[in-house]
Amino acid sequence: MCDSTVRSSGAIDLPLADGEAKCGPGAEDSQSPRVTHVRTSQAAALVMGSENGRFYRDARLHSINVLLDYEDGCHAKCGYCGLAKSRESEDDWIDRSFIRVDWPLVSLEEVNESISSGSVPDIERVCVSMVLNRGAKEDTIEAVRKLSESISRISILLMPTVIDKEWLIRAKQAGADMVATALDGATRGVFDAVRGKEVRGPLDWDDYWRCIEDTIEVFGPRNSGIHLVAGLGETEEELVATMQRAHDMGALTHLFSFNPEPGTLLEDWPQPPIGSYRRIQLARHLINEDLGRGDSMSYDGTGRITDFGVDERLLNAVTDEGKAFMTSGCSGETVDCACNRPFGNCSPYEAAQGRWRNFPIPPVESDISHVRRQLGDYEGAEDEEVDPYDDQ
Repeated sequence: MCDSTVRSSGAIDLPLADGEAKCGPGAEDSQSPRVTHVRTSQAAALVMGSENGRFYRDARLHSINVLLDYEDGCHAKCGYCGLAKSRESEDDWIDRSFIRVDWPLVSLEEVNESISSGSVPDIERVCVSMVLNRGAKEDTIEAVRKLSESISRISILLMPTVIDKEWLIRAKQAGADMVATALDGATRGVFDAVRGKEVRGPLDWDDYWRCIEDTIEVFGPRNSGIHLVAGLGETEEELVATMQRAHDMGALTHLFSFNPEPGTLLEDWPQPPIGSYRRIQLARHLINEDLGRGDSMSYDGTGRITDFGVDERLLNAVTDEGKAFMTSGCSGETVDCACNRPFGNCSPYEAAQGRWRNFPIPPVESDISHVRRQLGDYEGAEDEEVDPYDDQ
């Protein structure tokens, strides 16, 4: 039986019987490996050849994301997440979508073989995502060890509630070189409303920030990141303040746009306006790259960014470069962001309309033209459907 220690100061009841915490098929066999199978994104399944399809505009996936899989699932109750216990669905947990798309079951052996054989030459990183399950502590360590047989760049998306600094040291020794903490909510109030006590969830804001501090100490500055989800009820100013706080500690910010998952508590919650998201993306890039600071930016009465606090020539150059509007995540050998998630924030149809929330490829001139209009949109005009070929 795995160690049942949890990090949170609150009482958390995570059921665990002998063998129950094992991950994937074979969990009932006490002699079998703890981790045999994991969930992987539809994009990763596509590049490994287990699913058919292609990426819009020939995007290339540079990271395989895997998710620990348990019969009893994740015990968190996040109001926006496809894995949440509170999600209403007629499907079993294992058949549900997560972050917009299906996450099919694959063996770790298949992942290792795909990388070792050279059949996925664009892959430069693997990320192991934890869930709130007591088995996740040891299963994550084992998964990292197994994956290190085929690749040297391994990230972990952490579950702070079940780990501590000593565990982080073990994870690094097992082969992880970068980590990220999915804070998601930009303020304590937002976090509590969608992940914590207001949804009767066990996650704690202070635990997450203590974990972020520990990751920076163990893995070093810029080898630790936070995930933030824009559009959960915060203001642009509040998001910027949290990004600046993380940056000053030594952590990068990886930014996502909220997307409603059917059956979750927030299934009817709208995505943030595209203009707002573009401004937050630009602010994130300026902060992450030490080109600007949140406390130098200006905001209107509703917390929207009105001035980025940097020279106009620099702002134009950064906008034209386009990197600020690309997916943010852990780096690879040759790319700044290996975890580019082509299906992560919008559908190909939305992307064709100029509403690609996070570009998984460098934006072209027509994309930047859309982005410039969106940056200046404070009324939601750019959220209306457009002809995807109007700039062709």
